[in-house]
Amino acid sequence: MDTVVVAGGGKLRGFVTGDGLAEFRGVPFARAPRFAPPEPAEPWTGVRDATRHGPVSPQPPVRPDGVLGVPADLPEQDEECLNLTVVTPAADDRKRPVMVWLHGGAYVTGANSFGFYGGHRLAAEGDVVFVAPNYRLGALGYLHLPGVSPGNLGLLDQLAALRWVRDNAAAFGGDPDDVTVFGQSAGAHSIACLMALPQARGLFRRAILQSAPLGLRLAGARTAARTARLFTAALGTDPRTAPTAEILRAQVATVVRAAGPGGLYSVPPFCPVADAPPLPSVSQWLSQRARFAPEVDVLIGTTAAEMNSFLTGKPGIAQLDRFPLTARATAAVKAGVTRWMFAGPSRAFADQLAARGGRVYSYVFDWAAPESAFGAGHCIELPFLLGDEAAWRDAPMLAGAEWSTVTRTGRTLRAAWLSFARTGTPEPGWPRHAPKRAPHRLP
Repeated sequence: MDTVVVAGGGKLRGFVTGDGLAEFRGVPFARAPRFAPPEPAEPWTGVRDATRHGPVSPQPPVRPDGVLGVPADLPEQDEECLNLTVVTPAADDRKRPVMVWLHGGAYVTGANSFGFYGGHRLAAEGDVVFVAPNYRLGALGYLHLPGVSPGNLGLLDQLAALRWVRDNAAAFGGDPDDVTVFGQSAGAHSIACLMALPQARGLFRRAILQSAPLGLRLAGARTAARTARLFTAALGTDPRTAPTAEILRAQVATVVRAAGPGGLYSVPPFCPVADAPPLPSVSQWLSQRARFAPEVDVLIGTTAAEMNSFLTGKPGIAQLDRFPLTARATAAVKAGVTRWMFAGPSRAFADQLAARGGRVYSYVFDWAAPESAFGAGHCIELPFLLGDEAAWRDAPMLAGAEWSTVTRTGRTLRAAWLSFARTGTPEPGWPRHAPKRAPHRLP
């Protein structure tokens, strides 16, 4: 059954899902030529079809050997990708909390239309409006090359999406003054960037940062310049006019060249850049992330073994993991990098927010599927919050797990996230973050 609302630039025709939710897909929230900041989307006449997902940012192919598995439906890619999905219990006059999801993917992959990221369970169980925007990725979103691209365009896209939510949430039964932005990995890192920006003030009331790689910080001038040199050398032509496929080819070559041992890097080649609008310098970012702490409730945490998802099974590591003595050594390395990249910086950020008067809650998610080599690795909490059984059926990180277990534990986890979005408190008895207090353990 179809359903129509007036939002953004005109009328939108969505559809009612099997569980009674109203869903609107491919809704334009902004437009932007290549390497230009986003501008408001053009209005339209008539009724715009919002029953199909819009294009997503151009990106390399999804790796088939990842911890998540491969999305069942690979979306269309196009540089005109600034669209979002809305899932709501009803487009009426109610004022429901709004939850805006920023996907992860190391700033080079990801899409709001991946089945992994469906927000239907949150919308149905919590009576909230779920919004998931696409934003520009890789070189198209984060190349900083003077005279060509200013950098941070993906971050500006996220700001544009949040402004659209402020202006249009009410049309979908949402409260524009009760917005929670939540994200995982690069999406959580993005939130830490947004929290430092005066332009984001008032656009969200609460924030949930899942597995934010805050040890990466921002790209400084030297890193951004090196990335630009590697990229332009690999491209060999003008980035402003090169075909999209050539942009992606050069982007992949740049990522490979920029990586260190094991394919890792201290700062991703394509990521938010310091001293490029709207971001301040690295040092100012570190201090300003908490400038509006009293105005934004924060829930922040990591999984217990983040780096398992990046290192387990990799060449060299896999051979070492076969023998007890060397396996203990690799386990120590994984744990150490988890503390350096994720757990330590996230805890320090929570301390910083709390010291500035913020209401902060912290957690560690520690669950592992019985037959998975990844344990409680990066992304393991996602099936408990988003998507459905069909989306996660082939996820290697869930090997041997019964979906009934995921459903049961997920209901508890979603209840905590929904409680936080509604009240600023995850659940009764969950203590507020304190510098010397261990994070709340989940599930």
